[in-house]
Amino acid sequence: MRIYFDNAASTPISEEVLATITQHLKESFGNPSSIHADGRKGRTIIEEARKIIANHLNASLGEIFFTSGGSESNNMAVKCAVRDLGIKTIISSQIEHHCVLHALQSLEEFQDIKILHVKLDKKGRVDMENLKELVSQNSKDTMVSLMHANNEIGTMMDLQAVADMCKEHGVLLHSDTVQTVGRFPIDVQETNIGFLSGSAHKFHGPKGVGFIYINSENIIGPYINGGSQERNMRAGTENTAFIAGMAKAYDLANLEMESRTSTIKELRQYLIDQLQSNFNDLQFNGDWDGQCLYTVLSVSFPATAKTDLMVFSLDIAGISASGGSACSSGVETGSHVMSTLIPEDLRKTVRFSFSHYNTKEEIDVLIGKLKEIIS
Repeated sequence: MRIYFDNAASTPISEEVLATITQHLKESFGNPSSIHADGRKGRTIIEEARKIIANHLNASLGEIFFTSGGSESNNMAVKCAVRDLGIKTIISSQIEHHCVLHALQSLEEFQDIKILHVKLDKKGRVDMENLKELVSQNSKDTMVSLMHANNEIGTMMDLQAVADMCKEHGVLLHSDTVQTVGRFPIDVQETNIGFLSGSAHKFHGPKGVGFIYINSENIIGPYINGGSQERNMRAGTENTAFIAGMAKAYDLANLEMESRTSTIKELRQYLIDQLQSNFNDLQFNGDWDGQCLYTVLSVSFPATAKTDLMVFSLDIAGISASGGSACSSGVETGSHVMSTLIPEDLRKTVRFSFSHYNTKEEIDVLIGKLKEIIS
């Protein structure tokens, strides 16, 4: 029986969500764009899913659009803002998820968009004074694009403070919220945000489906052209069953947020205590004991021949963890986040990330395996 501590990469699908998907795969096979009864049935399912997601974000139905996941949603936000909203300058950071980093690099190279990087401390925290300076100096035709919580080290941005700053200076805000929707309450009526993103497989839904929130004040065109699906905003026949599954997963994540949060925080603290009790010369990365994503614990071990292969050794021992972001098609490339924040550091970083399905007994097994590997 394998032990899974890589929930920041993807979460196991819940039984309730699996049942929802299976039901709709069997019964809701009609094309939602068709006008006959089977098509109308699919359309009803999709709109019910949209209502669930909109309600939890306190958004209007017309502000939620379904996509293939976080990468598409984030690309759509930054690229369509440039194309349709006249954005000429984007303020971001060097530790964003690759889907944002590479999208911005493409815009800078091919469309002559100015990309500015806000200063960060070694924990990955945004220098708010520097951000204010950049925003105030570049407020015309400018967008801020900063992730709510870093997927590798867990450091969180004060989304409300950044949203208020952007509103004050008339700057558009996009936030990659893939790691935080379903884990933290977000109210788009209280938080002035232009675009945010979600991906179902991060909150116990299926892979390959997600959503983007687009503030109704931002009038953009489609990112993918073709048919008139998603109110002419995203061409392609909707994946009815997976959209329904995502809505079920998101509904459960919000309804059970308090209990899940309590369980995961307790597990994370238990692992911290056990690591500190059993190993010397450990370092925890990011704002691990401050404003952090409670599902993630990034740990740096001393550089040795054994710790250099720790992720692989854990895998052989039946434990899934990661060395950083899981966006390189199965290749262990190291963490661009850690190399940016602490470029001189040669230590070996391992990310453990949790869900409410994990147990203290699994952590005990992990500690035992780590002892075997490091000894």
